[in-house]
Amino acid sequence: MRQIFKQPLTWMVVGEILVVATLAALAWHVVSGANGRPDLPLVLSQPASSPEDTAAPDLSPDVLVPPGSTSAPLLPGLNVDPAFWRSRLAGLNQAEAQVEALEWRIVHSAMETVQRYVDSVVVPAVERAEGRRA
Repeated sequence: MRQIFKQPLTWMVVGEILVVATLAALAWHVVSGANGRPDLPLVLSQPASSPEDTAAPDLSPDVLVPPGSTSAPLLPGLNVDPAFWRSRLAGLNQAEAQVEALEWRIVHSAMETVQRYVDSVVVPAVERAEGRRA
C-alpha cells in the first residue's frame, strides 16, 4: 500500500480529482446563484395594465410605407423571400464546407505526424529495449 502513495502518478490522479471536484463545486455555485437569491422562490408580480398599454400598435399600410416609396409596405416579422434565404444559406453552406476542409486537413496532418513519430522514435526504442532483454 505504501508503494502506491510513493508513485507520482497516484498524486497526479488525486490532484486531478481535486481540481475537477473544485470546478464542479464552483459551477454548481454559479448555476444555483444565477437567480440572485437561491433561497427565495421566484415570484413575478403582475403589473397593472390599462387598455392603452395592451392595445396593438397601428400597423396600417400608410404608417409602414417609408415616405417617397412606391413599394409594398414593410411588415414586421420574418423575411419570407426565397431569394433572401437561398443567398444566406448558400453562404452558410460554403463557409461550413471550408471549415470542414480545414478540419480534415488538420486531423490528417496530426495523424501523419503521430504515425511518423511512432515509426521513427517509439518503434526503434521498443526494439532496442526488447533486444537488450533477449
